Amino acid sequence: MDLGITGQTAVVTGGSSGIGAAVAALLKVEHARPVLWDLRPPDQASPAAALPFLQVDICDATAVQNSWDHTVQQHGPVSILVHCAAAGSGAYGFPWTNVPIAAWSRVLEVNIMGMTHVAHAAGPAMAAQKFGAMVFLASVAGQMGSPTDPPYSASKAANINFAQVLAKDLAPHNVRVNSVCPGMVKTPLNRSVWAAWNQQQQPHDQLTYEEWADQKIRRVVPLGRWQRPEDVADLIVFLCSRRASEITGQTINVDGGTVMHW
Repeated sequence: MDLGITGQTAVVTGGSSGIGAAVAALLKVEHARPVLWDLRPPDQASPAAALPFLQVDICDATAVQNSWDHTVQQHGPVSILVHCAAAGSGAYGFPWTNVPIAAWSRVLEVNIMGMTHVAHAAGPAMAAQKFGAMVFLASVAGQMGSPTDPPYSASKAANINFAQVLAKDLAPHNVRVNSVCPGMVKTPLNRSVWAAWNQQQQPHDQLTYEEWADQKIRRVVPLGRWQRPEDVADLIVFLCSRRASEITGQTINVDGGTVMHW
């Protein structure tokens, strides 16, 4: 199926690893021209290892705008934005007071203001060219108030809401905006949740990452299996394509039924 994105320049934030890397690799397969934005380049094992990379701190609004301008100069007008860059608190809730107040600031800065900075660079440019598609990576945690990492959960709810604002504002300019919410995916961020949980356990109660994840999946995912970065990338790339030309303002889960179960 031709997705109609051949030759289109795409910015993928958080593109060096996890879901971002899977998205960038699939965009390349579909003959788009992805450019990775991240704090660190992908390692050689990453599916995005050979793609153009730009070091960008999304918390720096000036750096984001300069990076957008540089990307356009080097690779042409950007018609696809996939925003995957995010951070967790590194703490573990249950109850939420387990997460120190100081842990909130960094998460909200990266996840909310980072998205805002990227949107301020991309939105006016896409509106001016009267064409574009944005997909923001949120989380099922943003839909159900997950106490696992309260700052992350709250920030993802904000991401979903702001994406809807952008969809309304940009629709008259033929720019589409959607959110995608993964469930349980093996990413560095997911592993950090396990690490924070494990640190709170007594030695005899600690579990390996695989043991912890297996228990959690059987408890909360009706399909009973991991979602892979590639599963999420399939939907994201579709939403960026002309095949999704009538889809905007939506929040779509790739979660094995987690939200339904919750």
